[in-house]
Amino acid sequence: MGNGVKEGSARLREDAEAILSAPVSSKRDHRQVLSSLLAGALAGALAKTAVAPLDRTKIIFQVSSKRFSAKEAFRLLYFTYLNEGFFSLWRGNSATMVRVVPYAAIQFSAHEEYKRILGHYYGFRGEALPPWPRLLAGALAGTTAASLTYPLDLVRARMAVTPKEMYSNIFHVFIRISREEGLKTLYHGFMPTVLGVIPYAGLSFFTYETLKSLHREYSGRLQPYPLERMIFGACAGLIGQSASYPLDVVRRRMQTAGVTGHQHGSILSTLRSIVREEGAVRGLYKGLSMNWLKGPIAVGISFTTFDLTHILLRRLQS
Repeated sequence: MGNGVKEGSARLREDAEAILSAPVSSKRDHRQVLSSLLAGALAGALAKTAVAPLDRTKIIFQVSSKRFSAKEAFRLLYFTYLNEGFFSLWRGNSATMVRVVPYAAIQFSAHEEYKRILGHYYGFRGEALPPWPRLLAGALAGTTAASLTYPLDLVRARMAVTPKEMYSNIFHVFIRISREEGLKTLYHGFMPTVLGVIPYAGLSFFTYETLKSLHREYSGRLQPYPLERMIFGACAGLIGQSASYPLDVVRRRMQTAGVTGHQHGSILSTLRSIVREEGAVRGLYKGLSMNWLKGPIAVGISFTTFDLTHILLRRLQS
């Protein structure tokens, strides 16, 4: 009898502790999500601003039939600076920030959540995920972010390839597109974006997390130095962007068809058009060398900034 009463009171005490700790756990989860969002937003903003002139130059070549070379790219940068001024090299960067800040915030935060969910599902809570779930977490994070912010990416591409007189600001782009081309145009090029994001985000996060895991295993240190994070991020960007680059070219052509004289078409028709007019390698990989310059820099800055900011915010919270 006495034992039964003791067991019953022990269970009641455990239940009460679980109920009392639930709001604390929920509050902790909300803080973690918020810190991931803030760290991701800062990471995206710094990374994209650092490489904005190179990014704009790459887009201009992607949507035109001009042959790309490093010499022509830097000539374009130089003449843009001479004719339109230094800050014109960052034209469209305001639209980029409007897109990149929520995109990076959602992507990094979603990646942390997908890692937690998949880790719980596969029984790896608090440990590094095995390869396939690691790849899946990155792909799902990129797809989630791209789906929620795609119209902003289209607006940014339009602003990058048009003169200042055509679109005065971000809102002007939205208004003109909706009036002249219809609201559905805001999602034109969405499918190649998602098809490109899956290998890009999947391989980028997979490579970065794998390199960190290998570093932890062989160096004996729990955290890499900032420079090591930059190198891991650069490798991740190089692999991810190279794998998805042809779809990036197709996406840009579809996004800017209304202002560059190209006809709106499907993924396959745009792909065939590029190959027919410019050749498979020259057309589909146009500007890739520029991407090899800017991509590793941007992704290295992005991953490093996110990790360091996230660590700092968690320390402040604790």
